Amino acid sequence: MFHFAYDEDGQLRAEEVLLETIAARVGTPCYVYSTATIERHYRVYEEALNGHPHLICYAMKANSCGAVLSLLAKKGAGADIVSEGELHRSLRAGVPADKIVFSGVGKTGGELEAALRAGILAFNVESEAELDELSAVALGLGSPAPVSLRVNPDVDPATHPYIATGLSESKFGVPITDGPRLARRVAEDPSLRLVGIDCHIGSQIVTLPPLMEALDSVLVLADELRASGHPVEHVDVGGGLGIPYEGEAPPHPSEFGAAVRARMSGRPEKVIVEPGRVIVGNAGILLSRVVHPKPTPSRRFLVIDAAMNDLLRPALYQAFHDIWPVRRSEAARDPYDVVGPVCESGDTFAKGRALPPLVRGDLVALMSAGAYGFVMSSAYNSRPRPAEVLVSGDRFAVVRDRESIEDLIRGERLPPWWDDSEEQR
Repeated sequence: MFHFAYDEDGQLRAEEVLLETIAARVGTPCYVYSTATIERHYRVYEEALNGHPHLICYAMKANSCGAVLSLLAKKGAGADIVSEGELHRSLRAGVPADKIVFSGVGKTGGELEAALRAGILAFNVESEAELDELSAVALGLGSPAPVSLRVNPDVDPATHPYIATGLSESKFGVPITDGPRLARRVAEDPSLRLVGIDCHIGSQIVTLPPLMEALDSVLVLADELRASGHPVEHVDVGGGLGIPYEGEAPPHPSEFGAAVRARMSGRPEKVIVEPGRVIVGNAGILLSRVVHPKPTPSRRFLVIDAAMNDLLRPALYQAFHDIWPVRRSEAARDPYDVVGPVCESGDTFAKGRALPPLVRGDLVALMSAGAYGFVMSSAYNSRPRPAEVLVSGDRFAVVRDRESIEDLIRGERLPPWWDDSEEQR
């Protein structure tokens, strides 16, 4: 469920706020997020896991807007981070350090040190080389590092290959068969302590069996480790639940939670989950204005002021995003290729999309853009990144300013050996 809907006058609102009002005051393109949607999705996930000790570590790579993080922190969420920057953002937003898990295959020594100093819950360790590096950092600080082994169960999540992370050819995690050996390696190192097992097989997963197959494999390993005397305080089942972009019917969090609770019944481990997209995906839209229609002999284009630098998913993944006119129209619909102004043919949001007639200045909303939208944006073609807006009831606020042209060149300088005479040659 999300809180973007047409009112009785046919005008699209975010909760109780007209999107036309936001566009008039903030400009376009801009991202608009719904507080009510984020809160509801988090609450549903919490309710799904009630009955067994658990922690929801929001996968902030999906959307790291400070206001969104702070909202989730106030609700009790932890964070799944993948960089020192995300560590800084999560702590700044009020996420307690002991609710933070650190994933990623390429953690640097500096990142490991910063996270260990902060006192995070666990490092989701993804290689033996990372264990060596983490051990050295922990020894230098005199503080044992909490290790959760990220294992790769070789489960096909049946998702886009770019976001599948649990197959044997993936760069993520260690083979699950290496789990016992690496647990012994941790037990023998006084600078490390084993606290859990982690698994994450991919994103935008729309069926339950792959997730449960992975969990079953992790629990078999947990039993083996415990029988060998290794403590396993938690099992981290990752995230990955999908959302409906184009008619998909992913499992509801309550369905996922029931399956997890059934498997964890009577077990001592706490469950950690790392949802991202399912919390924020349908809680955000990208609001854009029509630059002009452009008919050609073979196609009917609709050029809008948002571009692939603002929302990369269609160009990168050929991802589908529904497109809603901000003013509902009952006029006959025609097929349009909806494109942006970037000088790439890949700067295309939709091909042959049925839309009512739209003219210069009309507003459209690219739906389900709350996850992997702004966080993947760039300044390609020297286009400043858009503003981010948070709505709550009948109020809204800009929670990240639109970048300016000056922002684009901040930090740039000419080399000191250049002078006017050299430039003229």
